[in-house]
Amino acid sequence: MSMPIISAVEARRLIESGALLVDVREPDEHARERIEGAQLAPLSRLEQTKIEAGGRAVLFHCKSGMRTQGAAGRLAAAAGEGCEAYIVEGGLDALRKAGAPVLRDLRQPIEMQRQVQIGAGALVLTGTLLGLFVAPGFFAVPAFVGAGLIFAGATGFCGMARLLAYAPWNAALRTPARPTA
Repeated sequence: MSMPIISAVEARRLIESGALLVDVREPDEHARERIEGAQLAPLSRLEQTKIEAGGRAVLFHCKSGMRTQGAAGRLAAAAGEGCEAYIVEGGLDALRKAGAPVLRDLRQPIEMQRQVQIGAGALVLTGTLLGLFVAPGFFAVPAFVGAGLIFAGATGFCGMARLLAYAPWNAALRTPARPTA
């Protein structure tokens, strides 16, 4: 099942007319940067999330548009039968360029995926440099990181992300959000 794709400019017009904007990124991404008024419904928990459109059009977005396009069938099902639903082409990046009001909280940690990329890259670079200039045994470090990345991609389990979750700067990610009254 596919959903119509609309431009960020058209999405902004629909939002201003009362459409519901739904952010399908993960909570850590949403906490750091989001469009004002967007409802969070992470793809990883989409089936457990109730989208209350109230007869309004529903616009789904992610960061760049790739996740929403890849999950179009699931998103259409979540919107419900008979609901006017769209995917925003270019996601948050395009909405920002189209002038949508973006809320940024730079006190929040960067997204876990980016933390893993930084950590893996730093380990690979360090292991390679140490292997070249200190001892060839250090080449085991980038090999280990590469094997971990392959395992994470194949299984969906990322040990580095699990370890990084316990870093002091990620304490807010470990603490469930308290409902506000």
